[in-house]
Amino acid sequence: MQNKVNYSLLLEGKLKELEASGQKPRLLLHVCCAPCSSYVLEYLHDRFDITLYFYNPNIAPEEEYDFRFEEVTRLCEECGYGDIKIIREHYEPDEFTEMAKGLEGEPEGGARCYKCYRLRLRKAASAAKEGGFDYFTTTLSISPHKNAEWLNRIGAECGEAAGVPYLLSDFKKKGGYQRSIVLSREHNLYRQDYCGCIYSKNNR
Repeated sequence: MQNKVNYSLLLEGKLKELEASGQKPRLLLHVCCAPCSSYVLEYLHDRFDITLYFYNPNIAPEEEYDFRFEEVTRLCEECGYGDIKIIREHYEPDEFTEMAKGLEGEPEGGARCYKCYRLRLRKAASAAKEGGFDYFTTTLSISPHKNAEWLNRIGAECGEAAGVPYLLSDFKKKGGYQRSIVLSREHNLYRQDYCGCIYSKNNR
């Protein structure tokens, strides 16, 4: 049986390497919502020149998409991360609907979610390449409901194809998820009770 990769340990090694070199690389950080972003920003904001990338065509309805983006913006302002730039992609739910065809009945965490990860990370990799970023990654791995193995494998593949390294990570580890809960309470962040798509909303 193949041993699981410790992505949290790999991230720590990369951060020590960057600290020793005195570098502060440009990072495109894909974000899905404010609660998931809270700890990740706290952990990485002084180690990278961060630009947030809000691209989540899975989120429904559009009002939910808008509100989650507004909460991310408010979090940055309240935490003093006002210098962090945010890229907000247009709301394009048809991209998700097309991707999910034939997978509507899949359970949460199944094949539909795998393809959704790929949809968002491929787009993030492309944006990172276009913007000249040194790395890209996502906040998604902070959730205990998200498959970090899949996210890192897909991210690395998309990064290799685009020519931008994916920052391997598992932000839920070492108390990351618990810290995100604390920060969410401190800032009274909206914590949604479904991932974002209509299927997760129906199954909540």
